[in-house]
Amino acid sequence: MTDTPKPKKNAPKIILAAIVILGSIYGYTKYRHATTHEETDNAQIETYFVPILPRVAGFVKTVNVHDYEQVKQGAVLVEIDSEEAKLALSEMEVDLEQARIEVTSSKANLASLQKAITAQQAQVKTAAYLKSKAERDLTRNTELEKAKAITNQQLLDSKDQLELANIKYFGAIDEITSTKSKLAIQEAAVQRAENLVKNKEVKIAQQKLKLGYYQVVAPVSGKIGKKAIEPGQFIQVSQPLMTIVDNNTFWVVANFKETQVQHLRAGMEADLTIDAFPNEKIKGKVVSISESTGAKTSLLPPDNSSGNFVKVTQRIPVKIEIQDLAKYKSMLRAGMSLEVSIPLN
Repeated sequence: MTDTPKPKKNAPKIILAAIVILGSIYGYTKYRHATTHEETDNAQIETYFVPILPRVAGFVKTVNVHDYEQVKQGAVLVEIDSEEAKLALSEMEVDLEQARIEVTSSKANLASLQKAITAQQAQVKTAAYLKSKAERDLTRNTELEKAKAITNQQLLDSKDQLELANIKYFGAIDEITSTKSKLAIQEAAVQRAENLVKNKEVKIAQQKLKLGYYQVVAPVSGKIGKKAIEPGQFIQVSQPLMTIVDNNTFWVVANFKETQVQHLRAGMEADLTIDAFPNEKIKGKVVSISESTGAKTSLLPPDNSSGNFVKVTQRIPVKIEIQDLAKYKSMLRAGMSLEVSIPLN
């Protein structure tokens, strides 16, 4: 007859003790972690979204990109039909040439007027000389007639010559005065023609600049989102065509409860765990903490003045930069969820 082994009465106690010890260690670890870290799972990857908006209206000629396609800065995304704009530019250039002809004509008229004034000034000098000579002749002949050296008829002829010289002199004065009054008008005409040329040159420069807008280019490098444009469509100015997601710059916005931000400061290290890649341990650094809660910057911020107030713990956005971004950039997508843990020591 063999002896049956006695059950080990101490095994349950040992197992229970081990469970208690492990549980205590686990609980202490969790408690220690909770008291030395601030954590949240209300966080997501952020980047810049660049809207593509046309600056001119027209019919779409070609669309050179597809949904979610990678594009480089300066690449032509959309071409708008620009034939009418080119014809308008040709018409403006013809108008400019005509305006320049007007400037040349106005300057020629001004030069002709200035030459006429020069000639009339010579005529005034001649008339003044003849008037002075006629006055001297009359004075001399008056004395000679008194001395009976000349006849009375000769004296009358001298008076007639002086009268004729006066008429020519004052006529020349009136003529040059009239011409000088036209000089200011002609100078204004030249200035007006030159200003018209400048105005048309500015309009041509504007039209040439506008022609460049008929090619919608990518302002940044990134990936196209869902495009909302196809060839043949008529688009308006500032109509959203598509969005470029800037995949060169990513950061994290973690929304911590207002009770958690007391000890958070810019420059603190952060541990980032992306839901899609839980095995990747990514490091970050706190850049800044928002000056307002997320609710206050929402489209319809809550108004607690109505009296129906229910206190809700608010969340404050914290911006975190991703360390060694180039290493993780290929796996990051805007809007991805992640967990953030910030050590407080």
